[in-house]
Amino acid sequence: MKLAARIGLILVGIIALLIVVLTIVGVVNVRRPFPDTDTTLTIPGLEDDVNVYRDENGIPHIYAENKHDLFLAQGYVHAQDRFWQMEFWRYVSQGRISEIAGAAAVGSDTFIRTMGWHRIAEESLAYYESESPEMMAILEAYSEGVNAYIAEQGDNISLNYTVLGLVNEKWEVEPWEPLHTIAWAVVMADDLGGNWSQEIRRANLINELGEGTTANLLPFYPYDNRPVMVPTDAMEIEFTNEETETLIQQLQQVNWSNVNTDIVGSYPANGYLGSGDYVGSNNWVISGEHTDTGMPLLANDPHLGIQMPSIWYQVGLHAPGLNVQGFSFAGVPGVVIGHNDNIAWGVTNVGPDVQDLYIEKINPNNPNQAEFMGEWEDMEIIEEVIKVNGGEDVIVEVKITRHGPIISDLRDDTSDVLAMRWTAHEPMRTLEAIIGLNTAVNYEDFREALRFWDAPSQNFVYADTEGNIAYQMPGLIPIRANGDGLVPVPGWTGEYEWVGWVPYEELPAVLNPEWGYIVTANHSVVDEDYPYFLNLYWADGDRGQRIVDMIEAELAGDGELSQEDLARIQFDSRSLMADSYIPLLEGLSSDDETVQAALERLRGWDRQLRRDSVPAALFEIFYMNLAQATLADDVGDDNVGSFGGRVLFHQLADTPEAVWWDDTTTNSEESQADILLAALEDTVAWFEENVGDDMNDWTWGSIHTATFVSNPLGESGIGAVESLVNRGPFPADGGSSIVNANSWSWSDPAEVLGHVSMRMLVDMSDFDASEWVIPTGQSGHPYHPNYDDQIQLWLNGDYLPMIWSEEMVMETAVNHLILTPSE
Repeated sequence: MKLAARIGLILVGIIALLIVVLTIVGVVNVRRPFPDTDTTLTIPGLEDDVNVYRDENGIPHIYAENKHDLFLAQGYVHAQDRFWQMEFWRYVSQGRISEIAGAAAVGSDTFIRTMGWHRIAEESLAYYESESPEMMAILEAYSEGVNAYIAEQGDNISLNYTVLGLVNEKWEVEPWEPLHTIAWAVVMADDLGGNWSQEIRRANLINELGEGTTANLLPFYPYDNRPVMVPTDAMEIEFTNEETETLIQQLQQVNWSNVNTDIVGSYPANGYLGSGDYVGSNNWVISGEHTDTGMPLLANDPHLGIQMPSIWYQVGLHAPGLNVQGFSFAGVPGVVIGHNDNIAWGVTNVGPDVQDLYIEKINPNNPNQAEFMGEWEDMEIIEEVIKVNGGEDVIVEVKITRHGPIISDLRDDTSDVLAMRWTAHEPMRTLEAIIGLNTAVNYEDFREALRFWDAPSQNFVYADTEGNIAYQMPGLIPIRANGDGLVPVPGWTGEYEWVGWVPYEELPAVLNPEWGYIVTANHSVVDEDYPYFLNLYWADGDRGQRIVDMIEAELAGDGELSQEDLARIQFDSRSLMADSYIPLLEGLSSDDETVQAALERLRGWDRQLRRDSVPAALFEIFYMNLAQATLADDVGDDNVGSFGGRVLFHQLADTPEAVWWDDTTTNSEESQADILLAALEDTVAWFEENVGDDMNDWTWGSIHTATFVSNPLGESGIGAVESLVNRGPFPADGGSSIVNANSWSWSDPAEVLGHVSMRMLVDMSDFDASEWVIPTGQSGHPYHPNYDDQIQLWLNGDYLPMIWSEEMVMETAVNHLILTPSE
């Protein structure tokens, strides 16, 4: 269940809300929180004037005389456009959602408080205070700017705040603190770096189906037919660990029936940012030897949960010693992805295994002790108080072992619980890395900045104005004494402890590879010769393979790529799964006219998932039904979604003799062809039931739609309220494991859940020729002209100019905000 759906609105509030909703949408009330962007404002704390120029899309370039004023102004500008987003995010990051949303959010807050996101943030803040005074100065200046906006606006911060105040008790808007910025980095680390739930899922599958079936249906990365980002022999690294580690996992001592795998509180199915299994991204960089400009071209499009407004905020920051432009998070100073005068960078998620669950044996005579190597050890006990809007406080007792917080409860029928160790439990220095990237002038600075990027680990591609291209993977990666991270391990034996970190100098990296380009799409970072364990499961490799294929095709043609080629690649929607299965349909036929017509449409298809395509829709629902028809008899209906992965089904396409094709619920022995035809019959029936009888209406866009939802009102269940803040549905191209990655779930065909959260193309020969787009708009204020003005560009694969030079900024500016110091 999604977080916002769990939050809901209480019944009494719904009645009140429906009465006043027409008043709320009145022009005056809707426009009341809109920021003034074309005036002169006095802002306390500034040392000199700051000029903010916005173009017609509301994208600001901030010019300041010093870094303190620059970051103060960034905080103010972020708050002008996105304070509600910042407000909601900070309550999520601290496990305080119940203070705004009431009792329905207690489960979420319980989980977050147990995991200790706020404790992690506090430890990271302590690090900055003691070790990085420059970073603290930036965080404090940024907070000053946000607080100047809060003081100026009072309760007039957002339509969302006004509506929620009519339903629940209005809460006081607190001053912004550096802790709130740091806590957001913890949320992102959870969204992009978590695999604890997969460990639980696999353990439950093993308990139900056995280890053999589970392992056979969850194959590892297919190194024989999918790419890796950085081959080990291309790294100029002297490894101190010469041999590939063999991690031995012996779990015979685990009785899974004694282990409670039910977590404390509740965790949304798709995570707190809606990304869930849809986290992904693409980036690539092309050497100038292979571009039409003679200089590198860099592309990036991260894939995250769909939301309103966009998770990204476009900005330019200009001051002596710092000149940078790109994508920022509202609530965080600096630019996360972008370019400065000298370098450009893009990121995708690595997805290394940086979380382990430990099975803890609890002392039957003292529930506050856990066993370790034959001794009972006291746990740390923390009492968390959850404030509930309109309700009584809830007390949560958090227990922490040597491995981390216990995230499952003891039940009468179980004796063991789960504790979680996570690299993010170490102080996180990631914000320091961001500022280092913003000011880097060369490859050496770039690498040094990433030394501080602890979590979440990302694939960085790099280009500079000297013509270099590079790749670097940063992050804290644990070295395990034993275990492969697939399932929870015994915590009482001492055999599965973390014994160190992979040295930063030995993490995957490459500079100017001889093949002339670098592609990352969440597929395997390294080959099997790399001497450290990173992960066993990566993205299936379809996106990475398709990008590589398209680049290689261009190089084999005229030998060079243009920015237009990169844009075409970013918007490519070809299905490699279709490449595996459409040829298998050639010999099939059906006496049913509609099924036969569907076969003919699929055979003539270009295999692009376009919104106006009927065969695209047919194939996507066919694949969903194929997984059901193939596996349900073996693993049960409820488990099909856990096993229907693309690695497995690419393999099955090439293995007609596989035992999984036979339907064990019948007396006959089904062939691959039988199951393919049965799945297509089920697909036709699905469309007739869900769309209608006319096949011409069965377009991909009729079911694959993007709705941009604003939390929490956007999922209140009240149409009038949702229409205030949401936008959509819009028919959308793309799909799961597609370069144009607008992903969906079989549980709700085919609503977009994970989406391309931005697109960026950087031309190192002329920064003014670069391009960018976000899915929604810069503003977080419903009905503002910039609330949804980039949606159609995003849907159609179009871009805005990513203007850089001061001359172009002035030429395109439509608003000029002057921030001036108070007397």
